[in-house]
Amino acid sequence: MASTIQCDIVSAESEIFSGEASMVVVSGEEGELGIAPRHAPLLTRIKPGQVRVMLPDGGEEFYYVSGGMLEVQPHVVTVLADTAARAADLDEAAAVKAKEEARRALVDRTADMGMAEAQAQLAEAVAQLAALERLREKLKH
Repeated sequence: MASTIQCDIVSAESEIFSGEASMVVVSGEEGELGIAPRHAPLLTRIKPGQVRVMLPDGGEEFYYVSGGMLEVQPHVVTVLADTAARAADLDEAAAVKAKEEARRALVDRTADMGMAEAQAQLAEAVAQLAALERLREKLKH
């Protein structure tokens, strides 16, 4: 039997995934983190981006998280996200619109949106679009 790790992805709204994984890849603040079974304990912040869950049967599932915390224990990895969604459930048109609004706000400093808010919105929109693109690439294969 293949070695697995329990993976839980939860947000304030709901639990979005709970199951066994052969590996979990998350966007940490310092870069991509690959979590395999029996990984050393770890607690770190995660940035907006994709969470890729590699399933024991060889399949993959993709999720988007807007940031949060990652807790790793030898047999359990928990993603505590501010907001989480399945990549397939993301609204591409809304993400493109949010990205453009944030870019306009960053260029036009007199906009209603503050700089920090615009940067955060831009990061989230770019991360959502990246998650959608990776899902599309996976579906092509």
